Amino acid sequence: MTVLVTGGTGFVGSHTVAALRRDGRPVRLLVRDPARVRPALAPLGVDPDDVEVVVGDVTDPAAVAAAVRGCAAALHAASVYSFDPRRHARMRAVNVRGTEVVLAAARAAGVDPIGYVSTFGALLPADHDPVTPDSPVGRPRETYLATKAEAELVARRHQAEGAPVVITYPVATLGPHDPHLGDQSARLRNLLRGLMPIWPTGGFPVGDVRDVARLHVAVLRPGQGGGRFLGPGRFVDTGEYVRTVRRVTGRRLPSVRLPAVSMLPVGRLADLAQRALPVDLPAQYGAIYTCRVARGVDTAATDRLLGAPGRPFELTVADTVRWLVEAGHLSPRQAGRAVGPPA
Repeated sequence: MTVLVTGGTGFVGSHTVAALRRDGRPVRLLVRDPARVRPALAPLGVDPDDVEVVVGDVTDPAAVAAAVRGCAAALHAASVYSFDPRRHARMRAVNVRGTEVVLAAARAAGVDPIGYVSTFGALLPADHDPVTPDSPVGRPRETYLATKAEAELVARRHQAEGAPVVITYPVATLGPHDPHLGDQSARLRNLLRGLMPIWPTGGFPVGDVRDVARLHVAVLRPGQGGGRFLGPGRFVDTGEYVRTVRRVTGRRLPSVRLPAVSMLPVGRLADLAQRALPVDLPAQYGAIYTCRVARGVDTAATDRLLGAPGRPFELTVADTVRWLVEAGHLSPRQAGRAVGPPA
């Protein structure tokens, strides 16, 4: 009953590994760098010696075939999630080619089920609200989302051919213990550091990484076949996002909102500058574009499967801020009254 997990040292992947181990499932990881396993899993209460580690790249068919051999289920969570233009080449290689290789290898090995971690952004821009699990694949005008949309077509092709592929669509994900401080955690940190006084109008769906992990445990049951599940989470307007962080921290956090369409050229210029600068700029075209085109998400099927909606957004923000302090990404002063016992 071993589950192969790619991307198991990432944010969603590591939390999923921890949830699988709590559920008693043996886990095998395919990783490029085994030195990342302990820092990713130990904070989540997982003994790295309790998981099997295979070294290899998701774009290498031989390595993937060896890793999946003997596994009963697989979850392809490896991807490059970033709006940083410096990572575009790696995004295309991992997000598209990696998905082609992993799903084909898992299918050839007779794995059932085969989980694929997509993103709600692969269904953007959408012409209806809310977005549903059966919404058509989008044609986004942003590199990360475009690569995930292309990979989504690969996964849906396998489903159409009868393979037991189940697709999950995490929304923008927050929560504690982000091994590499991804874009969403960094955005919250930047807000509390005073680096984001200007926000685009619109918003995006947000969920908790721990709820995504519970979803993955639920869909990786043998014999369930394919399916598609959005979320967990809900749409959060950028104004509500900032107001929630203010409530959690007790800080004023002055900010203004400008029309997203007028901020897109600024995002383009920031991306051009980012290619030449070693520091990370808080303004990103991809984030602005997402705020402009994102819609609500229909998580009814996910809520039924899990028995309840995901955690309240305010609780997720509070837990994330506390972890940012614990990990040294924020000072207690920047976190305000969020520093305290867990809710």
